[in-house]
Amino acid sequence: MPRSVNSVASKRRRTKILKAAKGYWGARSKVYTVAKNAVEKAMVYAYIGRKQKKRAFRRLWIARINAGARQNGTTYSRLIHGLHTNNMDLNRKVLADMAMNHPDVFKQIVDSVK
Repeated sequence: MPRSVNSVASKRRRTKILKAAKGYWGARSKVYTVAKNAVEKAMVYAYIGRKQKKRAFRRLWIARINAGARQNGTTYSRLIHGLHTNNMDLNRKVLADMAMNHPDVFKQIVDSVK
C-alpha cells in the first residue's frame, strides 16, 4: 500500500509560517526551518512586549502625575495617598491626562486632596 501524505495541510502549515516571516532578512524569510525559528522567537518577543507595554505606560503616567503634582506644591506619593483617603477613585491614566491637558482641573484635584 502506498504511503499517504497530507500534502494540503503540510503546505498550508508551511505557507502560514513563511507568510508570517515575510519581510525578515535573508533565509529567515525564505527557508522554512529558519523562518519557523524566527517566527517562534518573534512570537515570544511579542508576548513579552505586550506585558512590557503596560509597565511602560504606567511609568509614563506616574512621571506625568508627579510633574503636575510638584508644580502644584505636593508630591506624587502624597497626592495618591490623599486620593485614596478621600475615596476619589481616579486611575493614573486619567490623572496623567488631566495633568497634561487640563492643568486647571488637575490643580483643583490637588487642592481638594491637600
